[in-house]
Amino acid sequence: MEEDNYIPVTSLTSGVGQLVTPDVFCYPIQVVNCYFYGKPYEPHDWVLIDAGMPKSHDNILEEAKEHFGEDNKPKAIILTHGHFDHVGAVEELANHWDVPVYAHYLELPYLTGKKDYPEPDSSVEGGLVAKMSRMFPNEGIDLGTRVQKLPEDGTVPEMPGWRWIHTPGHTPGHVSFFRDEDRTLIAGDAFITVRQDQLFKVLTQAQEISGPPRYLTTDWQAAYDSVKKLQALNPYVAATGHGTPLSGEDLTDGLKKLVEEFEEIAVPDHGKFVSDEED
Repeated sequence: MEEDNYIPVTSLTSGVGQLVTPDVFCYPIQVVNCYFYGKPYEPHDWVLIDAGMPKSHDNILEEAKEHFGEDNKPKAIILTHGHFDHVGAVEELANHWDVPVYAHYLELPYLTGKKDYPEPDSSVEGGLVAKMSRMFPNEGIDLGTRVQKLPEDGTVPEMPGWRWIHTPGHTPGHVSFFRDEDRTLIAGDAFITVRQDQLFKVLTQAQEISGPPRYLTTDWQAAYDSVKKLQALNPYVAATGHGTPLSGEDLTDGLKKLVEEFEEIAVPDHGKFVSDEED
């Protein structure tokens, strides 16, 4: 992936951050969210979760400075997965801060230059973003020795009290993060809270629980199993890779509906990854 491959899509909420909990801050960049874990203005221990779109490193650096102070770098960067819109600035940021990057071991081939993701499926039904997906990068990146696999015991480095949960489907090594104490979920793209394939809804960030982005999801049975796994946690608040955070009854009811109507809500009527599963 070329780091300077700017993708010309955005939303009205881009650059307008919000607290999800006192120590989880959502920072939207164009059409994707990254998260800062750590209490603002405390001069120690914070973590960046996901790394935004291509060419977003300056925005993230500036927001981190505003949030945590001039010379307070994170302890680590932790990835839900390695798609271009979640690792757009990771190389620059990891080098600038000189910090490790963590991901599930099944994502490592895409983060060490060994494999590329399948090309986006722009043939799925949906809106303009689905059609535009043919221009989205699918190439892996090479973080070399900076990237390490998440601990096998389920703990999350530099995030005490959290655990990672393998939620494949969107990618083989996709993970979500959960804190049992207050039932906070950082879901990545296991499910999202906007119809990411429709340009108007992406632009306005109209809130709607949906499955993972259709044009980049390759295993729909695994995606369904992952949503069921996350619903069983009974999260109180969910911070997703796309869309605004959702909590309380809206989250509970929305996840229940998504599980019960996954075929209708999430799975495309046609597409190369759907066809592959039927062959």
